[in-house]
Amino acid sequence: MRAFLDERQRQHDPQHFMANGRALPNPEQPRRVSVLKAGAEAAGCRFEAPADFGLGPVAALHSAEYLTFLRTIHTRWSRMPDASDEVIPNVHPDRRTASYPRSAVGQAGFHQADTACPIAAGTWQAAYWSAQSALTAAQTVHQGARAAYALSRPPGHHAFGDLAGGFCFLNNSGIAAEWLLRQGRRPAILDVDVHHGNGTQGIFYDRADVLTVSLHADPVRFYPFFWGHAHERGEGSGRGYNLNLPLPRGTGVDDYLRALDTGLERIADFGADVIVVALGLDAHEDDPLKGLAITTPGFARIGAAIAATGLPLVLVQEGGYLSDALGDNLTAVLDGVKQGAG
Repeated sequence: MRAFLDERQRQHDPQHFMANGRALPNPEQPRRVSVLKAGAEAAGCRFEAPADFGLGPVAALHSAEYLTFLRTIHTRWSRMPDASDEVIPNVHPDRRTASYPRSAVGQAGFHQADTACPIAAGTWQAAYWSAQSALTAAQTVHQGARAAYALSRPPGHHAFGDLAGGFCFLNNSGIAAEWLLRQGRRPAILDVDVHHGNGTQGIFYDRADVLTVSLHADPVRFYPFFWGHAHERGEGSGRGYNLNLPLPRGTGVDDYLRALDTGLERIADFGADVIVVALGLDAHEDDPLKGLAITTPGFARIGAAIAATGLPLVLVQEGGYLSDALGDNLTAVLDGVKQGAG
């Protein structure tokens, strides 16, 4: 399987995030790249540098205002007296229609949903090439490959059109799906991360041209809290084109696969001709951000079930944090994809 990664994706090196009212070391570390790369290579992936599609496919989903913010905010922030090394918001508007401020502090609050998406000197470059990796995987599949893997880091599925959050800045899976749509394909996004892909849902919520399906730990007491509930089905022309399948905390692979079958049936009924898999591995039983209880062999079963649809797959890395099993989990799901495709 062809796989894509640009070494500049390591430049994002976040130090902190807030959880349960405490400042903690950020788990979205550059070392994830090395562990995931080794796991993919163990499954037979051959890594290449991605092509540069430019800003056009990124700006198809993200506002120019937001991209300007991401590209320039760290430099502007650093000019403030006694500024922190990382851009972390301390004030937020109560609604998206609030006035747009000129100050760096105000814009940080407008464009960063939470404290889990700190922006440092290397963040923009890393996020840009993370998106280019997803786009190159999408192009590879569009040109006839059965599957391709993008080691997209930082991840993307919590990023809205003009809002970062949850370790995410550019919505890599959404960017790949939008590019495929513009090539005449009919894409569905299947999100298997332990957290709901709230940014992906938000981007496509009123649209009928891209189906979004997410399996995740029930958000009633789990990040992202405000999105991901079963009643959220889309709105306007997008009503019925968003499917959330929240699962009880601690769900194992057998119950997970039953929910996955429901999601795959919806994808078949949508008439998708390609699936963008938002491939989170943090549903594992030993992931630091515990939510579900998928075992490493369980990931192979999940990969096989998705591949058994017979549809081409663009596999875009989302979550999955440093643990002894992280690389093995990626190997398992990619081996499962090969098995299911056979």
